[in-house]
Amino acid sequence: MSESCFICNKHAGNISTSGVMIYEDDYVYVGHIDKNGKPNYLGHIMIDLKRHTPSLADMTVEEARAFGVIMARVSKALKKSENADHIYSLVSGNSVPHLHMHIVARYPNTPKEHWGPMEVYDWPDAPMGDNNEVVKLCNRIKIHLENN
Repeated sequence: MSESCFICNKHAGNISTSGVMIYEDDYVYVGHIDKNGKPNYLGHIMIDLKRHTPSLADMTVEEARAFGVIMARVSKALKKSENADHIYSLVSGNSVPHLHMHIVARYPNTPKEHWGPMEVYDWPDAPMGDNNEVVKLCNRIKIHLENN
């Protein structure tokens, strides 16, 4: 664990975030993005590698397997339980050097000018919600993962 790392501190319980845990195993943690009290885009999921490592290239084979499998399962859950049209994924590492992937749902009727993992936020009719709505979404995805 890196004491200055946001994600390490989140996993240690030193930082509270929106929603509830969607999935966790020895290698990965899945939850919803937190916008520091601002409305959240519903369906912006974060997959964190639990071990502090900066990039995809630093994963072990076991970590890569777990990361890839949960990425596919969460993406399918967003399509099935939330009726997403498309799933975006993004790994950057520019602002937080701890491997994490953004999984972002695009919903039906999203105008093309708002297609993209960050562009969906600019859509005036984007599905935004408070923490209660985030918790409900997290629980729907969690139930879908448990049943499929």
